[in-house]
Amino acid sequence: MTTLKSPVLRTVDVARRSGYSVQQVRNLERDGVLPPAARTAAGYRVYGETHLWSALAYRALATATGPVEAKRIVRAVHEQPAAEALALLDAAHARLDRERADLALAEEAAVAISADPIEDVRPSDSMSVSELATALGVRTSTLRHWDAEGLAVPDRVPPRGARRYAPAQVRDARIVHQLRGAGYRIAPLRALMPDLRSGHEREGIGAALAARGASITERSRALLDAAVPLSRVLAATRT
Repeated sequence: MTTLKSPVLRTVDVARRSGYSVQQVRNLERDGVLPPAARTAAGYRVYGETHLWSALAYRALATATGPVEAKRIVRAVHEQPAAEALALLDAAHARLDRERADLALAEEAAVAISADPIEDVRPSDSMSVSELATALGVRTSTLRHWDAEGLAVPDRVPPRGARRYAPAQVRDARIVHQLRGAGYRIAPLRALMPDLRSGHEREGIGAALAARGASITERSRALLDAAVPLSRVLAATRT
């Protein structure tokens, strides 16, 4: 929305100052991230500061929460009561806080797990798929999925090929369980597990967890960056 105190901005002005292309600015308006622009008699869009702040808020939120949630938050600022919009922002902060807490637990657990001795073990130390699932608190189908993805691959016991996890394979499953709980997806874990098995456990896990921590920090900073433009949009839409 454009007020008497707002400078008149063209589409290209908003694009340059927000870091988007002209088409992206139009798309943001179409998606409700920017409020509808006024039009000149010739049909050209006329934007104001609220449009610019909305674009800047969305840009930071897209990094912090992902584009879908970012659109939801900025649209709520335009359309919903302030309390509802702020509740969405609070939820984004809470999710990052939970991720940090989960990451801290994973860091402690993964280092301890990677240091577990696996030499001089007895055959009785092995576990069936149901026993391991119970120990980890996951479904047997989850372990079968990890097997198919090459993350924690058990031995097969004849004659029916039943899965049997040796102590080293149990450790693989415990590490995968911890890192999945910290937010790691299957593809990064698939690339990491060979290093874990080749004797670089602590280094590999440490690097993976450090990368996850850096991602959380970047998103937290982006959420902080969104605060000023969001505050300005909230003020403008409620005056």
